[in-house]
Amino acid sequence: MAGELDPNADLFGGSEPEDPEKEHVEHTFGRNPNRTSAMSDLFGSELIQTVMEDPDIPEEARSQLVFKMTANSVLDVIMESLDPDTREEVCACLDGYLGMCLVNKKFEVDLFGEMSKALLAVKQNEGESDEDFERRLGDLEDAWWTIPQPKLNGRNPDDAISEEERRYGLQ
Repeated sequence: MAGELDPNADLFGGSEPEDPEKEHVEHTFGRNPNRTSAMSDLFGSELIQTVMEDPDIPEEARSQLVFKMTANSVLDVIMESLDPDTREEVCACLDGYLGMCLVNKKFEVDLFGEMSKALLAVKQNEGESDEDFERRLGDLEDAWWTIPQPKLNGRNPDDAISEEERRYGLQ
């Protein structure tokens, strides 16, 4: 029961400890509806009103413009909230993730799912230590992104992702 504490926990020396993973997920994703409400109050209504009242914007373009302006504003808020030293790394991660999602959509594939299937097919060799097996799996995971994939019409995932990033000016 997320967010609920054992009412008797304080009887035994303190509050019930939270599961750090659940707490992390709640903090990063669980509060998004609250963040959405805050951003709506911050700039949402004004943005929508500005677009809807502008006679120079064609009716059919308004919803797309509202979406793009909202997404841009959210990205601005996120980038402004980051330490300047981490912004470039966050942008690179976001751009790569967007590129991968675009490839997934274009080819109707789940690249992470396909990679996981490939790695699950790898078996530990007899006599191979767990550490060596984990290292080999890590190496195979890194290499998978450069191997041509049938579901990408023989292209490798890295190249397909880079192409999508270039197409949108993200690289």
